[in-house]
Amino acid sequence: MNPPQTIDFASIFQLAPIGMCVSQNRIIHACNDALAAMFGYQKDALIGASFQALYPTPDEFERTGARIVPIMNAKGSYSDERIMKRANQELFWCHVSGRGLDKKDPHAAGIWTFEDLSAKRPVSAELTPREREIAALLVEGKTSKLIARQIALSPRTVEMHRAKLMKKFSASTSSELVHKLLGIIRQ
Repeated sequence: MNPPQTIDFASIFQLAPIGMCVSQNRIIHACNDALAAMFGYQKDALIGASFQALYPTPDEFERTGARIVPIMNAKGSYSDERIMKRANQELFWCHVSGRGLDKKDPHAAGIWTFEDLSAKRPVSAELTPREREIAALLVEGKTSKLIARQIALSPRTVEMHRAKLMKKFSASTSSELVHKLLGIIRQ
């Protein structure tokens, strides 16, 4: 019988088929090749960089960071689908999951995974930062009331943004809008 092989966790991290990184206070401290390739950066350019570089706008970075904290405090982990930005400024849908390593401070240290959804769900309409945020929450199946509570807007304001999204995506119903956002129905 052969002796057990040593598991090389550093190689596993580097060769994982999805983007992975370790962060401290929303700064990338380690990332794998898949993450760098997905976002179009050299790995060295991401090490020490703020996650802000991966967001379409600084405001989206701040709002998402604030939205994550209560969820991670309650669950210990976080997952969503959102529009992110590559080094060449191209926007794309991305599934993001993470776990805080310090239960008292979710941003203190964490492990994050990123999966590029652009092959299944292209970004097909020009959206404002707030529309991107609301679109991501609609895709999660959240109602206008839940979205309003989560991002501190009135339900009426969320409905206004939903109506603008429906117009931009030529959707006649909310469910058609979600299907179009998910890329199930091509425009």
